[in-house]
Amino acid sequence: MDLSWTNISKKQLSWLINRLPGLRVLSLAGCSWAAVSALCTSSCPLLRTLDVQWVEGLKDNQMKDLVSPPADNRPGQLDCRSKLRNVEALSLAGLDITDASLRLIIKHMPLISQLDLSYCNHITDQSVNILTAAGTPSRDSLTHINLSVCNRVTDQSLSFFKRCGNIAHIDLRYCKQVTPEGCEQFIAEMSISVQFRLREDKLLSKLLS
Repeated sequence: MDLSWTNISKKQLSWLINRLPGLRVLSLAGCSWAAVSALCTSSCPLLRTLDVQWVEGLKDNQMKDLVSPPADNRPGQLDCRSKLRNVEALSLAGLDITDASLRLIIKHMPLISQLDLSYCNHITDQSVNILTAAGTPSRDSLTHINLSVCNRVTDQSLSFFKRCGNIAHIDLRYCKQVTPEGCEQFIAEMSISVQFRLREDKLLSKLLS
């Protein structure tokens, strides 16, 4: 369901999700956090795709409310897991979030495979290190990541992506500190096991076998 760039209210979104328990895809890009906060309840559907890019007011504290297990579980309700635990594709482009949010995603979204962090100014090489660290589910689950226009990301991030067994698409376009040489080195070092190519400047894709 695409509600991007609408003026939907929290009350309206609450009404909708209460009547759509089977909803799996939801786009709320450009909406207000006040509206998006309707997902912070036990009635939130078990989404597989969630787009909250450019949501006004969505920062680390709000991400915590969004991905943590809901606080309004009914008496006797034993399932205290995050309602977003089945999310595989998540777009957070343009949000004012830090590594604190990434740690929450790793903890509560073990199936994440496609992650859009483009235009997130606080994302750094350390952020990529966190996502690809030993023991994190995202190290194996990530297939697509978009870090375009993340100007604090450097060639160092490419060395971290070598840890990811299933990574197939890395978008580093317009990252000022990522170099063409760094991309070429990544391709050369990965070629022992996986063939990558540059589809565009700083846009790396795995070649289909």
